[in-house]
Amino acid sequence: MSPPSIVVVGLGMVGLRFCESVRDFEAEQNLPAASITVFSEEPFVAYNRVGLTQYFTHYDINRLLMQTEQWYNENNVTVHKPEAVVSIDRKNKTVTSETGRTVSYDFLVIATGSEAFVPPIPRVKELDGVFVYRSIDDVRRIQEYSKGKTTSAVIGGGLLGLEAAKVCTDLGLSSFVIERNPRVLARQLDDEGSKFLIKELKKLNLSCFMSSDTNELLSVDGKTLTGIKFTPRNGEQVCRDLDMLIIATGIVPRDAVAKAAGLECGARGGVLVDDAMKTSDPNVFAIGEVACHRNMVYGLVAPGYDMAAVAAKTILAESTKPFKGADMSTKLKLMGVHVASFGDYFADESASTALTFRDPFAGIYKKLIFSNDGKKLLGGMLVGDTSDYSKLLALTKSHKPLPEDPHVYLVGKKGADGEANEDLPDDAQVCSCNNITKGDIKATIKTKQCTSLGALRACSKAGTGCGGCIPQVSDIFNAEMKALGVKVKNDLCEHFEYSRRDLYEIVRVTKTRTFADLIKSHGKGGLGCEVCKPAVASILASLWNDHVLDESHVILQDTNDRFLANIQRGGSYSVVPRMAGGEVTPAKLKALAEVAEKYKLYTKVTGGQRIDLFGAQRQDLPSIWSELVDAGFESGHAYGKSLRTVKSCVGSTWCRYGRRDSVGFAIAIEQRYKGIRSPHKLKGGVSGCVRECAEAQGKDFGLIATDKGYNLYVCGNGGASPKHAVLLAADVPEALAIKYLDRFLMYYIATADKLQRTARWLEKLEGGIDFLKSVVVDDRLGIAQELESQMQALASSYFCEWTEVVKNPERWEQFKQFANTEERMADIEFVDERGQRRPADWKKDVTPGSALEISEELLEEEDPPREFSWNSEKMRYVDVGSVDSFPANSGRAAKIGDVQIAVFRIVADGVLDKWYATQNMCPHKRAMVLSSSLVGSITSDDSILIPKIACPNHKKTFSLETGKLIGSDEQYAIATFKVRVVAETSRVEVLMPEAKEVEEKLGTSKWIVRPKKLKSNPDTDGYKALWNDGRSRRGKYDGSKSTSGMNLPGDIGGLVGGNGCEGACGDKNLEW
Repeated sequence: MSPPSIVVVGLGMVGLRFCESVRDFEAEQNLPAASITVFSEEPFVAYNRVGLTQYFTHYDINRLLMQTEQWYNENNVTVHKPEAVVSIDRKNKTVTSETGRTVSYDFLVIATGSEAFVPPIPRVKELDGVFVYRSIDDVRRIQEYSKGKTTSAVIGGGLLGLEAAKVCTDLGLSSFVIERNPRVLARQLDDEGSKFLIKELKKLNLSCFMSSDTNELLSVDGKTLTGIKFTPRNGEQVCRDLDMLIIATGIVPRDAVAKAAGLECGARGGVLVDDAMKTSDPNVFAIGEVACHRNMVYGLVAPGYDMAAVAAKTILAESTKPFKGADMSTKLKLMGVHVASFGDYFADESASTALTFRDPFAGIYKKLIFSNDGKKLLGGMLVGDTSDYSKLLALTKSHKPLPEDPHVYLVGKKGADGEANEDLPDDAQVCSCNNITKGDIKATIKTKQCTSLGALRACSKAGTGCGGCIPQVSDIFNAEMKALGVKVKNDLCEHFEYSRRDLYEIVRVTKTRTFADLIKSHGKGGLGCEVCKPAVASILASLWNDHVLDESHVILQDTNDRFLANIQRGGSYSVVPRMAGGEVTPAKLKALAEVAEKYKLYTKVTGGQRIDLFGAQRQDLPSIWSELVDAGFESGHAYGKSLRTVKSCVGSTWCRYGRRDSVGFAIAIEQRYKGIRSPHKLKGGVSGCVRECAEAQGKDFGLIATDKGYNLYVCGNGGASPKHAVLLAADVPEALAIKYLDRFLMYYIATADKLQRTARWLEKLEGGIDFLKSVVVDDRLGIAQELESQMQALASSYFCEWTEVVKNPERWEQFKQFANTEERMADIEFVDERGQRRPADWKKDVTPGSALEISEELLEEEDPPREFSWNSEKMRYVDVGSVDSFPANSGRAAKIGDVQIAVFRIVADGVLDKWYATQNMCPHKRAMVLSSSLVGSITSDDSILIPKIACPNHKKTFSLETGKLIGSDEQYAIATFKVRVVAETSRVEVLMPEAKEVEEKLGTSKWIVRPKKLKSNPDTDGYKALWNDGRSRRGKYDGSKSTSGMNLPGDIGGLVGGNGCEGACGDKNLEW
């Protein structure tokens, strides 16, 4: 029997689950792959409709996709999109799309879902400003229309209605809900539960008008919505001005194409199906919200998933466990309020007895329904606290006699701490969206060999719906790893068996002031490494705010902090002075121009409203800072994991739309938090009105002016994984906003993991934004005053790190290029481009067999040597400086003829004093930077096993003893040399080969990165341009036109014009 041809009409969450179920069942039963063709009306593949409100936190459809486009290709699922099916020919077993495409099938699966029900209100479909809330297109239209608007309303108080109200709140709109029923969530809560929820929603500035009918939509011009009239029953008519209206009053199955094909449908809509999901045509199936099973249309995704699995197995195996209906238990979070209902929560009162718990102060309502004899739990509903949901649901589903008295399940057992997730039975449902039990998760971990939470979610689908079960999934995963003998750790590194959060508390409580003391008291010995040193340096700075270049701290700093500037290609640095709020005077602009011209620096305006000066040589940095400080500038901390900028629009000072002085407030905020070290960089923004020109909602913290104050948003960021900020507090005055920011920032600094952005921190924070609000706004933990005091101490102890260097001539010494001479050497050549100069291009990483292997000319440059052997008869010791020139556990460069050497001194416990020397050139990109590497060790049992260095460019680590690359299969290596100290003179000497021999392999003039000159015409200054046919064509380069502007194909364009590192470089987790 040949595999069937299956056509799926509709590619929503249920349509995708059907495709996944088919492929999973085929793999389990070793069946040949069926042909699957899917038609999707939307231009996207299936996305998470349950998590649609999350779109407003990142505005990225790709982050909502249930599977990537690549998944469909890899699993041989043909997708036609956007392309709706318009007719079904059951006789000939074909479907025809709106484009005229006809596809035949053996089995047809209708998964067209539902559409929003729109009540028959006059002009509801005519006026601009009226929306439904159902798809990503609806969400995008709502978001676009909301710009500049302030008021909104939602018709519908069910699940979708309250989700829509959250959307309005997230968009900064005031809103209220109109519901024709006497309670919200009428299908999930009783009257009392609804009242508790309404009270909690009111605290969040969301009013609910119950038992109300909408009478009329108002419009001044007949085209655009301007108001609404509605009448609460037994009340007077209410008229409200309105900018926007969202209708969320239920769903209607999208069964038109099925009806047109003659398939039987229910009286109230929906394609009739049996327990195998078959319609009145045995070759046609219907699943999800378009299906009507036993006169029931399910509006939740979990029943749709069950239907998809039944349909898939029926088609492939012709028999399977039937679909008998779905459990309507639900756990969700609405406007930040936790709500759940489970089992038979509207059980017949004559056959049941209810126990109820009410805490109006905490906003908690619990109602558990038992059999009259108290032996079985039938169902219940929870508002405000849903922590026991999984346990209670499992007890309900078990239908077994209860092991405890009924009251225990409501108020807990006296003296008990409560049950953890490990105590849940295996049949307890954990993920209600995907109907996944604890037992399913445990089985997946074992059978799929999942060793990470991400792998578990991908294999099991647990936590991929609304995401509310992720903390439970994580707990079960960790417990199962422990049971399997796999240790789950969040240790900082091999030197500390503590997390970054643990170490922060240890340092704070013990008042530890140095890394040496901390690794001695709480570490495992050794030198530390490129992970723990910068992390501990950040903790020390966040708590005590000593200068990062103090003797005990400087050896901990990664290159940027060590030299108070950002290292760039070729080993030069960029300098970014602070321009608080983006404000700068003409006199300061003139000073910047003079410094840039004097030191030949490339200038560029940054995205944070500052001016960046590129190409500074390390030895020139103190002189550059001296001139900038004299002109009134101070460090912008662009090099540190600290506050970078607080971006602003001009606000009410200049803008005709501005509500408040956003520039002045941005400057005040930046001045308060400047210089404060944190787990990752921080960026802020202040917008003077809802037009949001400062992009405050894309920052770690942002404020948007309102008529009453500012809306404060937190935990957003741009970068590789953008995240929209979320509202922490609304309409707060400036002084209160500062208080909240003090608390928020200090709590983040104290509790975040190493190199964790605020967005990722919030995602990992148990309780999410609701818990964060309770800590920052409500002082739930009672630590608000302490957090404010800690921030005030840091703000009061601020000093400009550049100024401290400028005032201290002794600090200038560490910025010298070489320890043994005042001479200078160029580390990279520069190219003139658009009137400025930039460093010559690095050679692109070329993978053997790739498309870049197109010509000999492309590969004519040698790679640095990877093996070293010297003529031992001509080796001699060369003086490279005094012992005092080389700080402990750090490196300095020395110049020996045309060769640059990096010399490292390793000191441990005041006893061990060993010296190492290597080439200074990074073999990866030929940058002369290894002397600036972080020094560390691979350590065990408190013994230094392998001293190592981490290249400042891309964190590749090398053994100081062998020169071999550590932790990678790449074939890089560095030359190492013996070092001795002459006791009588306290001079340091390095054993070197003959000058000619070592310069042939390591000479700076040989390996310095240069512009690519034409080999065939050495008298010109032209450059090669690589073309698609692999030949080299010549063109004169006159300094006015960028090679990056050439129309070059694919990777080749990056080779000629790329200014950065195009290859995979080092460990991205370590890029400080």
